[in-house]
Amino acid sequence: MSDDPADIPGAVRAQFHASPPAKIGIAVSGGGDSIALMHALAVCFAHEDVDLHVATVNHNLRPEAVEEAKLVETQALQLGLPHQTLSWEMAELKGNLQDQARRARYRLLTNWAKSHGIEVLALGHTADDQAETVLMRLSRASGVHGLSAMPAQRSLHGVTIMRPLLGIRRERLRSFLRARNVTWAEDPSNEDDRFDRVRIRKALAQLSPLGIDVETLAQVAANMGKARETLDWYAFMSAREIAHIDGGDVVLDLRGFRILPDEVGRQLIICAIRWITGSDYPPRRAAVADVLEAIKAGRSITLQGCRVARHKGQIWIFRELNAVKDTVAPVGEIWDRRWRLFGIAGAGMEIRPLGRDGLGQCETWRETGRPYASLTASPSVWQGDTLVAAPLARHNTQWQAALVDGDEGFFAALLSH
Repeated sequence: MSDDPADIPGAVRAQFHASPPAKIGIAVSGGGDSIALMHALAVCFAHEDVDLHVATVNHNLRPEAVEEAKLVETQALQLGLPHQTLSWEMAELKGNLQDQARRARYRLLTNWAKSHGIEVLALGHTADDQAETVLMRLSRASGVHGLSAMPAQRSLHGVTIMRPLLGIRRERLRSFLRARNVTWAEDPSNEDDRFDRVRIRKALAQLSPLGIDVETLAQVAANMGKARETLDWYAFMSAREIAHIDGGDVVLDLRGFRILPDEVGRQLIICAIRWITGSDYPPRRAAVADVLEAIKAGRSITLQGCRVARHKGQIWIFRELNAVKDTVAPVGEIWDRRWRLFGIAGAGMEIRPLGRDGLGQCETWRETGRPYASLTASPSVWQGDTLVAAPLARHNTQWQAALVDGDEGFFAALLSH
């Protein structure tokens, strides 16, 4: 790739197909990277039939964020691009602030994109960000998936996420902006040593004389990305052989699972948990290792809102009742992000977990062959304190339950996470 900043729009355009999407959303914080992305996209699609839309997330964590959003809005309008500021109305903060803010940001942006019919959302992550991510994952003893860092493209909440700047250094983007007399905002938190990424960024500068630099780490991510694709394909093919879906639960043949390479078995467990819970992030490696040990020992174990248990010579992975005990949805809406129930609705009916008391009213639940604990966490229809239907426990067969993404959603997830 040329070092000439003027070539950046061309490099960005090359990340898209010859026939680009009709609409592209751009997440712009006001920092140099995302500002450069906005300007580069405006240049490279200036003569193509592509509508660009800009969004800025204000996390309401810094007073400067309001002015940064105004900076983005001003520049977007100068480029002829519509802009919207999305505000994070945070609840009580506990634990990792940056992690919570990141999750909220992605949720706000993908919801915004879907509401505007935008299928592709462009983010401003650079080669420097990729290198820092690899180093952070290395410090946590990550495996293949962790060290593959950020993919250039992935699906999240029904939106395609693209990172067109992943092969471009941060300083080149600054040169591109200076050449165009474009200003940007500097986030003071980028110098705050309380944050892991800031400390990693400073450490990376010290490692460069040893050959551990941005380019090397970015290549590590690319190499691990290829290894990840191979592993995911092997896991997908293995799932086709030993897995099936039963009432929304993932069921694995125990004998078949035992002979799988450890990393493939680990990936099947991770994907099953994420598919069932809808989690954006995989559980920690050590926690998954505990699950694998429990399977070997024949013990039941819970992780991230799921229970993993042996049942009738098979491994069952299903929703944990405690994780959904307070989850309620009106009839006709999606329950627990994955279920729709169909039947003749009446006034005051709502969807709740079946629970132990509800299952006690289902006389033929054993005929389903499903674990007791799985059925207690299954969706059911209630009218006040009266159980109307529990489709997965065969109570009132006039009602049916269907997964939003169908049984095939699990197998597809093995190739998309």
